[in-house]
Amino acid sequence: MLGDLFDSPWKILIIAVVVLVLFGSRKLPDAARSLGRSMRILKTEINDLHDDGANGTQAAQQQPQPAPPQQLAAPAPGVPVTPAAQPAPAAAPVPEVPQDTRPV
Repeated sequence: MLGDLFDSPWKILIIAVVVLVLFGSRKLPDAARSLGRSMRILKTEINDLHDDGANGTQAAQQQPQPAPPQQLAAPAPGVPVTPAAQPAPAAAPVPEVPQDTRPV
């Protein structure tokens, strides 16, 4: 579909003139510059994703096993043990108010 659009130099010239008339000659360089920046950013992000994917599979294969969890020491004799913080009690339930069932 787009291949038919650019098969003739006259079509390209007409499209260029229409774009020039719509956007003006002052805004075209800025638009082209920002489009180029956006394409460059997109290209670097895609390359970073590909690099991360390749490095991620290698890192996953080389990753060492995690160390076992450490045992907690028992409290010393004669030291009082305080209980863990208790969660706040739930608020009392709000009673339901009956809805008015009269016909409108």
